[in-house]
Amino acid sequence: MSATLASSPSPRSADLRPIDLPALTPLRGLAALWVILYHFTWQYFPQLNSETFTQAIAKGYLAVDLFFLLSGFVLTHVYLARFRESVTARDYRGFLVARVARVYPLHLFVLAAFVIAEFIFAHGRAVMPLDGPLSVTAIFANIFMLQGLDALRLSWNYPAWSISLEFAAYLIFPLALPLLCQGGWLRRALVASGCTAIIAWLAFATEDGLNQWSGPLALARCLPEFFLGSLVYGVYRSGRWAGWLQSDRTLLLIAAALTLTLHSGAHDALAVPLFVLLILAAVSNQGRGGALLNCRPLAWLGDISYSTYLLHGFMLYLAGRALPYLFSTVDPGLLSFAQAAAMAVAMLGATLLAAAWTYRAVELRSRAFLRERLSRLGAKRAAAANRAAFT
Repeated sequence: MSATLASSPSPRSADLRPIDLPALTPLRGLAALWVILYHFTWQYFPQLNSETFTQAIAKGYLAVDLFFLLSGFVLTHVYLARFRESVTARDYRGFLVARVARVYPLHLFVLAAFVIAEFIFAHGRAVMPLDGPLSVTAIFANIFMLQGLDALRLSWNYPAWSISLEFAAYLIFPLALPLLCQGGWLRRALVASGCTAIIAWLAFATEDGLNQWSGPLALARCLPEFFLGSLVYGVYRSGRWAGWLQSDRTLLLIAAALTLTLHSGAHDALAVPLFVLLILAAVSNQGRGGALLNCRPLAWLGDISYSTYLLHGFMLYLAGRALPYLFSTVDPGLLSFAQAAAMAVAMLGATLLAAAWTYRAVELRSRAFLRERLSRLGAKRAAAANRAAFT
């Protein structure tokens, strides 16, 4: 999950400053809140199951599909000028360094928090297994961003499976973008149809629909959606249907259709096309809808969305460890409705507070530090090249 909204007008510093894509940052924040509510209520506390009233919370795993689409869309906006024709080794290396600088520091920070907490709860005893979740093997898999290849066995912070697989998309993206940009609209439409067909196959071929988060099926979920998002950016950039997409009526109609689809528990295959339309309508809107999405609270929620997404798994871990002390049980299903609701609210509040801190103390500071180091390294390389040219 990490639909990153970080770039600048200059392609060379593209991942280091905010990018002007209206409404997508708040949209990412709402998606992060949706998946957190799914994990904190429907998945963890059965007492808070809202399926009697709506299926929308139970569909919260689909927020990750929206993240993948957003990532492809935004990164194409940022890097299209650089990678449109071809990719040099220097540009490819710079892109990967920028992506690592964006996603890795917080991932490593949360992983360290898990390992330290597990050591504390084990009272310092060397009880960590060699294999399986919360194991030594899983630590190394997370360090190298490989946990998504077998998340059932390699997870510490299980929501981090998505950033592992998204990093796989990063490895391909600079090489694929020139191919996606070349050719006419028919070729791009065929590629988009192929991506959509894979997503539809995955949604219909599995019992859990698009709720695939481990191994090859998770890759079959991530990669087509990421590159579909990239192709959708081409539609936005072309200006086709701009007049229709800019109106509040269109945004309201798409949002209502998506809400009804999720509320009724309709098949997952319907969600991705509606997400595509939602992204196009949100980023294109010139009316009150865009202004509402860009209000300060939603913009803040979007800013901290990567932190909230990674930290909420840690809050679930802490809640599980705290249950025996608070309620003398390890089974959250044995709590009363009031107890479960109080725990869920406390977990959500703690996640948002912690995310606000890690966003500033970890995400922004680590990016600034790495930007400074990379700038110095680039200056040294340029100076060395100049000296070599005159010798």
